[in-house]
Amino acid sequence: MGLLIACVAAVTIAIGELQVGLLLVICAALPDLFDGALAKASNQSSQRGAFFDSTIDRVTDAVLLGGVAWFLGSQRGAHASVLPFAVMAVSSLISYQRAKAEALGLQAKGGLMERAERIILLCVGLLFDSLLFWAMWLMLILCTITAVQRFFKVWNQAAIAPATAERVALRQSRRASRSAQRADRRMRLSRRRNMK
Repeated sequence: MGLLIACVAAVTIAIGELQVGLLLVICAALPDLFDGALAKASNQSSQRGAFFDSTIDRVTDAVLLGGVAWFLGSQRGAHASVLPFAVMAVSSLISYQRAKAEALGLQAKGGLMERAERIILLCVGLLFDSLLFWAMWLMLILCTITAVQRFFKVWNQAAIAPATAERVALRQSRRASRSAQRADRRMRLSRRRNMK
């Protein structure tokens, strides 16, 4: 439902009806705010749902920024339409960093410009024609800072992680060795008892 509303919002933004687009962006964002929380609260969250939700979020972002690119291109020239695509590229990098970090067992949440903040800044930009261009610049700068923050956050965790993994593996092998020694002792005691 949110994706469909976002498509209508993108077309509305592209043709210059920014205030109507703003209302539609808000309508598209509302279900997204509640679906994850609702799924968790009702005990119906799943990996499939989380994957689907994340994919739809990326598509929604691309559609909305495509509408903004069309609008900026028609108002400020073709060069201005590159700005929303740059925002999309850096936003995708932020999402990729989180996904890759989680796949590696690391943590990459946080930063100045997560998805909710991007939607809020887009909504502020849609209030007035003249604000949208500058909102996109601000979004690009803040998204870039977020990508750099996440990079170093994961980089530092990854530097510590191998040492931690080695310690865990060593601890597990010691436990296994002690368990094997105890089992061996029990077996010998059992044999001695049986021999008597």
